[in-house]
Amino acid sequence: MRQVGAPGDSTCNSDGEGFVKLENAKVPDTVTGRLNVGVDLDACRAECLKNCSCTAYANANVTNGIGCVTLYGDLIDTRVFTDGRQDLFVRVDAIELGEYMRKSEEQSGEKKKKEKKGVLVIALTSVGAAAAVVLGVSVVCWLLKWRRKENKNLYEKDSSVSIFVVNDIFAATGNFSLANKIGQGGFGSVYKVRKNLARLFGCCIHGEEKMLVYEYLPNKSLDFFIFDKTKGSLLNWKTRFDIVIGIARGLLYLHRDSRLKIIHRDLKPSNILLDATMNPKISDFGMARLFGEDQTEANTNRVMGTYGYMSPEYAIKGLYSTKSDVFSFGILVLEIVSGMRSNHCYKENPSLSLIGHVWDLWRAGRALEIADSSTMGESYSADQMMRCIQVGLLCVQESPTDRPTMSNVVSMLGNATTLPSPKEPAFILVRQYDDADSSADDRLAVISINHVSITTMEAR
Repeated sequence: MRQVGAPGDSTCNSDGEGFVKLENAKVPDTVTGRLNVGVDLDACRAECLKNCSCTAYANANVTNGIGCVTLYGDLIDTRVFTDGRQDLFVRVDAIELGEYMRKSEEQSGEKKKKEKKGVLVIALTSVGAAAAVVLGVSVVCWLLKWRRKENKNLYEKDSSVSIFVVNDIFAATGNFSLANKIGQGGFGSVYKVRKNLARLFGCCIHGEEKMLVYEYLPNKSLDFFIFDKTKGSLLNWKTRFDIVIGIARGLLYLHRDSRLKIIHRDLKPSNILLDATMNPKISDFGMARLFGEDQTEANTNRVMGTYGYMSPEYAIKGLYSTKSDVFSFGILVLEIVSGMRSNHCYKENPSLSLIGHVWDLWRAGRALEIADSSTMGESYSADQMMRCIQVGLLCVQESPTDRPTMSNVVSMLGNATTLPSPKEPAFILVRQYDDADSSADDRLAVISINHVSITTMEAR
C-alpha cells in the first residue's frame, strides 16, 4: 500500500485521495502523533485530510470510540491481526483508493455467491452428522498421538523462538558460574551472556529444567541505582524521566498494544533492567497472566507479588487487573523521583509509608521536597517532577476506578495538559476492603511490606 503524505510524495491534496480502513490494526509508534480527545472520528478525518504531513488517523479511545490520534510521517511498527485491535485509516492517493474500492466490490460479490452455496452445505452437513461424530473421535485420537510425536521432535522444527541445547547454555554461562549470575528472581536465577538489544533469544528444555535465553542488559536493574546515594548520582533528572516514560510505554504495550493483554503482577525496580544507554526494559514475567479481549478483572486464591507494590484489592481480595499494574507503576514513579523505597520510615512519622509521606507533602504544597538530591542538576525540571509526583499519586488511588489507564498515564506524562487532583491515596493499610471475617491484625499482617516476591500467600 502506497501512503500519501509520506516524505517525497507529490500527490498530497490531489483530487480523489482518501483513506483506506485497516481493520484489527496495531496503531503504529505514536512518537510523531498528535492527540485530541475532544473530537470524533469524522472531525479527525477532516483534520488529517487538510494536513499533507498526516498519513493516518484512528480513535484515541478504542473502547468508547472517542478522541482522535493523527499520525505523521512513516507508519512505524504497524501490523494487522485477526481480531482484537482497532481500525486504522491510512491515507492513499486516488489510484490506490480506486483499486481498494474495486476489490471491496469483488469481495462483496463473492460473499453473496458463498451464501447461496451455504444452503446446500447445510443440507449435506445434516446427512453426514452422525458419520462426522465417529470420524471426529478418530481424528482426536490421532492428533494426540501426533502431538506426542511432535514434542519428541521439538528441536528439529523451525520456530520463531530458537531452541538451544543445554551444552550451549553451559558454555555461555560458564557452567552456571556465580561470576555470571546477575540475580535471583521468584522463579529462578538470571545469568548474563552477551550485550545487545533486549529480546528473547530462545529457550532450552533439558529434562525437567526449562530455561529462557534473553539478551544481556549491562546496566543491571533500576534498584541498583536509585536506592544508592553514590550510584544514584549517575541518574540525573532527564535520565530518570526517560526511564519513567519508558516503563509507562512498556506497560501500555502489555495492556493494550500486545496481541494478548498481559498483566505483569510484579512490577518493581529490580524487575526493570537497563540497557547500555539506560533504556528501561520490563522483565521477569513469571507471575504474569494473560487476559481475554473483553476480560477486565480476575481473582486468585494465591496472592503472588511483592509487598509494597501490590494494589490494595489484590493484597486483600486477590483481585487483579490492569489497574493493579498501574498501582505498582505509581509506586515506581514515586521511588524514582525520591530515591527512597516504598517501605522507607520517616523521622517525622515512622508509621508512614512513602505514599503517605508524599501525600502529606502534597497537601502542604511542598511535594518537591521529596526529590532525590541527585536530580538537582542541569537537566532538572520542577514542572516535569511535579507532573510525575501527581501522576504517581493518581496511580496509587485506593479504588481501581480512580486510577488512570496506562494510555492516560502516557498522555499525561507527555503533554502539558491540566491533570486531575488526586484524592487521598491508599496508604497500603486499606480501609474500604474490610472483610467481616478478618480482624484488623489479620489485615495488617497480610499487607506488611518488604521487597521480596511472595508466591504462596493465601488471599483473605
